[in-house]
Amino acid sequence: MIKRFTIAAMAFSLCFSAFAQDAPDAATVQKIRKAGLENSKVMDIAFNLTDVSGPRLSNSPGLKRAQEWAVKQLREWGLKNAHLESWGNFGKGWQVDKYYAATTTPFYHPIIASPKAWTPGTNGPIKSEVVLIKADSVSDLAKYKGKLAGKIVMMDQGAPLASGLKPDFSRYADSTLSQMAAAKPAPAGARQRPAGGPMADRMAQMMKMREVRAAINAMLLDEKVALILTYARGGQGTFFTSNGASYALDAKPVSPELEVAAEDFLHILRLLRAGKPVEVEADIKTSFYTEDPQGYNVIAEIPGTDKKLKDEVIMIGGHFDSWHAATGATDNAAGSAVMMEAMRILKAIDFKPKRTIRIALWSSEEQGLYGSRGYVAKHFGDPKTMILTPDQKKISAYYNLDNGTGKIRGIYLQGNAAAGPIFQSWLTPFNDLGATTVTINNTGGTDHQAFDAVGIPGFQFIQDPADYNTRTHHSNMDTYDRLVENDLKQAATIVASFVYNTSQREAQLPRKELPVAQAARP
Repeated sequence: MIKRFTIAAMAFSLCFSAFAQDAPDAATVQKIRKAGLENSKVMDIAFNLTDVSGPRLSNSPGLKRAQEWAVKQLREWGLKNAHLESWGNFGKGWQVDKYYAATTTPFYHPIIASPKAWTPGTNGPIKSEVVLIKADSVSDLAKYKGKLAGKIVMMDQGAPLASGLKPDFSRYADSTLSQMAAAKPAPAGARQRPAGGPMADRMAQMMKMREVRAAINAMLLDEKVALILTYARGGQGTFFTSNGASYALDAKPVSPELEVAAEDFLHILRLLRAGKPVEVEADIKTSFYTEDPQGYNVIAEIPGTDKKLKDEVIMIGGHFDSWHAATGATDNAAGSAVMMEAMRILKAIDFKPKRTIRIALWSSEEQGLYGSRGYVAKHFGDPKTMILTPDQKKISAYYNLDNGTGKIRGIYLQGNAAAGPIFQSWLTPFNDLGATTVTINNTGGTDHQAFDAVGIPGFQFIQDPADYNTRTHHSNMDTYDRLVENDLKQAATIVASFVYNTSQREAQLPRKELPVAQAARP
């Protein structure tokens, strides 16, 4: 019993010592809160990234406008080394110059839709009866040969809409956050899936569908159809875009294609299934940009001032690119604006960090984390081989924000248990703003993964869902109006505080064991 008491006392003492070491400086936290909550510029930043710059599809003019504005703004705030840095070759830029489509028979009705990314236009106004294509296999296509030139076509598929029974906008319940905080590390091999079974069946079905769709696309191109109408996921006038045609410089030609909101697509589909003629007119113009196929990230710094620590770096970031059907407000102007605002806050309080603080606004995240992965490969190492550069050891942490407009409720540890007590201490001054939760859980799908993959502590913050997955993520409704000002102010304030604490900490943040080289994994 005495032995158990001694061990428990020692553990408590170590925990208390770590907590005391990482207790935030109250005076600095108060300065950060005042600058971030009372004198915020985050909505002005978001306005410039969305309403002023427009959609920011990879390598599009809109993305380039936003990048140039960000570099200029960061310089005006006093950040150093603000520039665009190439991460490698991306491919063609693309934008919509004009879009119009409507049914004219059985009556006039404008169609809610968007040209699919990286598809061509119609080369002027077109008008055609719509042809319904029914094909469950490649052999079903033979009956359409020689009959589709100049026609507008659509596939005989589209799930009926269900009425929404849940609100679009939500916040995490306390019970959900408690479950996240209580989560245990996943056991080794937990992500492995057994061969066969329902998952294998679904994969086989998907592969068959892709084969049929590829054959259909090739046939429609050979037939020289005027336009393809595609059913877009969504409802209530909202539609969610998907990957378009290839953006490679040597990509094969494709047909003009519209992603059509469910209500308008199903309206046409019902009429055609009933044998009623439908006529559609359209005029679509898109442009491709091939002069500079390189992808770029926005980079800027607040240099460190400590002689021993100034070569060490804390990085923050979010992806700057978006999809094209709206202005990419919640995905991810929100995260980018928060990270820019965090840097502005630190400059506004005249913070002189021990370690260098670097912001990175990534491009081409939507196509596969290309901006962050290219940057990490260039500066820190290759996750395929785990051959690392000397600079890999100089990064204390990377913090990312990319889950919409929702306020920060805590942080994902990505399995880095040793960072848990530190982050819990750093969240304490913001418990009153709803940020309380530290979870051992991993989260994926965004740029912190590029850093985690080479052994750098990379973290994504927990955010309230808001209406990210129900209304805005990759949708035509992802506009400035969907941003929640108080949530973005809160997020920028917390990020600025985390950056401050990471910079001033005596040691770098603890690290997990280095990952196994991807090439060596079974």
